[in-house]
Amino acid sequence: MNDDKMVKNKFHYFTSSIGNEANHWVVKNNMSFVKQLAGETAIYGISSILSRIVNFVFLTGYLTRIFTDQSQFGIHQDLYAYMALLLIIFTYRMETAYFRMGSLKEDENKAFYSALTSIAVSTVILCLVMLICKNELAVFLEYANKEVYIIYMLLIIGLDALAAIPFARLRLQSRPLRFAFIKVVSVLLTIFLVIFFLEICPFLKRQGFNFVDYFYRPSWKLDLVFIANIISSGVVLLLLWPLIFKSKFEFNWLFLKRMFWYVLPLVLVSLAAVFNQSFAVPLLKYLLPDGKESNLTSAGVYAAAAKLALLMNLFTQAFTYAAEPFFFKRAKDENAQETYADVAQAFTLVASAAMLAILLYLDNVVVYLIGPAYRSGINVVPILLLAYWFLGLYYNFSLWYKIKDKTYMGALISLGGAVITLIITATLIPKYGAIAMAWASLACYVFMAIASFITGVYHYPVPYPIGKMLLYLVVALGIYGVNEAVKSGTDIGFIGELIISTALMCLYLVWMYLLDKQKVLQWIGVQK
Repeated sequence: MNDDKMVKNKFHYFTSSIGNEANHWVVKNNMSFVKQLAGETAIYGISSILSRIVNFVFLTGYLTRIFTDQSQFGIHQDLYAYMALLLIIFTYRMETAYFRMGSLKEDENKAFYSALTSIAVSTVILCLVMLICKNELAVFLEYANKEVYIIYMLLIIGLDALAAIPFARLRLQSRPLRFAFIKVVSVLLTIFLVIFFLEICPFLKRQGFNFVDYFYRPSWKLDLVFIANIISSGVVLLLLWPLIFKSKFEFNWLFLKRMFWYVLPLVLVSLAAVFNQSFAVPLLKYLLPDGKESNLTSAGVYAAAAKLALLMNLFTQAFTYAAEPFFFKRAKDENAQETYADVAQAFTLVASAAMLAILLYLDNVVVYLIGPAYRSGINVVPILLLAYWFLGLYYNFSLWYKIKDKTYMGALISLGGAVITLIITATLIPKYGAIAMAWASLACYVFMAIASFITGVYHYPVPYPIGKMLLYLVVALGIYGVNEAVKSGTDIGFIGELIISTALMCLYLVWMYLLDKQKVLQWIGVQK
């Protein structure tokens, strides 16, 4: 792109129309791309939704009923937060480097085996080092005499790290059905194992079948949840095994060095992202003014309620799986920026509707997904839903620094978000409690979305319809406000609340359709 055209793009993209006759071809092809991306997102969403259902029904809904001691659920969430952080260190975003370097067909095999070999070697080394230091790590995490937790963590992280690049190959090769199949098998196996360990084994024990004593004790409930995860992760790796040996092995050290230099800043991006998204429980454990046991109890209540807000991330996660390789493949297209604008608009439309649906049914439907002892924390859900809406916006706006190979900008933005999170949590959690964690998340994601958008305008201008995207959000929040006013102002009962919520949700969907009828029909392929 020449300098004159770049200047024109920067100052005129956001007021130009792409709906006239001169751009008809561009619009038509953008819509086909949106439809393709939507199809893959839907398939990825099947596995994502099932995975989240496991988290809600078993690892949230089920465990919040089984673990009457709320601190046990706090321990569970605390350890998984550290695992999320360690998984970034184990994989060091090599899947994104693989997408970038393997997007050309002639480089795909070389990128795949270079990335896979690197992760395999580093995983073995990291696991051995952490295994040697397991006692010290357990003390550091304040779980002295529970070194077995470190072993569980290493097994889960190691198996998941080895599966990362094969899963990425399925995404790059646009094979979402195979991806979804393996994810679904993992989910169903996890369901079976959790039921077997926590329900069938106690039943067999009561019936006199003492052989279950080899792998079941009533006090092992938390351990057995981790073991179910380990077995499931192992089976997933076995299912991906044929993909690893499908083609000729190619390892290129110079190619791997290029991948390292590209991905190094993204490691900071991901570490900051995991810190912002998953470290609520550890932060609450250390920053709340009460003792460790009481802090873990409060953190467990917060974590259970926060899972309700993550319902909206079902769509966001599925979108991210499909969008990242999609963005790289379309980067060299003449109309790539218009395509990205349409994708962002479609995303915010669906995300706004999903957020409103959760808000409207939060008190009378959604809250029952968690146990009664944990429902006092649902005041954080509206704040976190708004935070995750901005997180999805950030995912769209942040594509520019990956495409333009300026990943250091992404690192700076993510680190800025992490600093905001730390400042707000350290300042406000001791005074206001767990709700300060939710406000910190919102402030962090708003900053990251705005920073990515502003920097993108100067480096890779995309004609995002910002006004319309924000309008979706504002109207959704307004309808939620009306719903809350009606419920608080009149005693209409449970059925009445459901009727009002459903009517308002339908009103919002009809409004969105009428507002963007032509574009919606183009997105779904009904209209050219």
